[in-house]
Amino acid sequence: MAICVARYMRGLSRLDSCNNVGIRIFKQQQQQQQQYRAYSFLNSHLKNKTCNSKQFYSTSSSSSSSSSSSSNGSKSGFLKWYLRMLETRPFITKSISSSLIFCAADVSSQVITLSPSESCPYDMIRTLRIAAYGLLIMGPSQHVWFNNLSRVLPGRDVIATLKKIFTGQVIYGPIMNTIFFSYNAALQGETKEDIVARLKRDLLPTLKNGLMYWPMCDFLTFRFIPVHLQPLANSSFAYLWTIYLTYMASLKKVGDD
Repeated sequence: MAICVARYMRGLSRLDSCNNVGIRIFKQQQQQQQQYRAYSFLNSHLKNKTCNSKQFYSTSSSSSSSSSSSSNGSKSGFLKWYLRMLETRPFITKSISSSLIFCAADVSSQVITLSPSESCPYDMIRTLRIAAYGLLIMGPSQHVWFNNLSRVLPGRDVIATLKKIFTGQVIYGPIMNTIFFSYNAALQGETKEDIVARLKRDLLPTLKNGLMYWPMCDFLTFRFIPVHLQPLANSSFAYLWTIYLTYMASLKKVGDD
């Protein structure tokens, strides 16, 4: 009887140990399932964030690229339009371009030279007068001068460029400066004698100062710029020169000094 009881007790202890092992295995399986669920949740959350960020960056990059492409397209569109106008209507296009540049140069000259204490700080009539000179005289003369000069002295090598510079300084520069001073003085009501006296006083100093500015500008124009764009380049260089030129033309006549 004692032996049977002992065997029964050993059987119970073995059953308890098996139950404990089963419980530990069950708990481990539950922990593994919970860890797997947590890992799956985090993985899906990170994937959603990654997709959202990709969509955001792709949207922002596409919007920025579209905005930059539209701005570049507008700039290139204006340039194409201007070049087309130079080919189809070169005379009027160069004249209007010269007029706008001369107008801007005179406004800059007045802003620089006129003092705020004066009763009339800005002279609109003077600006219109200078703009009309660019439209009616300078623009057309540039068109004729550069086209004929390229026929007489073709090529853009150094020797041809130096010949063009010399010709411009000897012929074109003195003629256009004389016309500018005479035109501006006549529209201000000066007499023939006043205009001659102004030319004697202002023309030679202006030509001397031009020798320090225009040869380098002409070298860049004749050496590197195509013929149909040379008037525009010349007018662009003339912006700074016209600021000085309008200042000289606005000086009092000789009798009022």
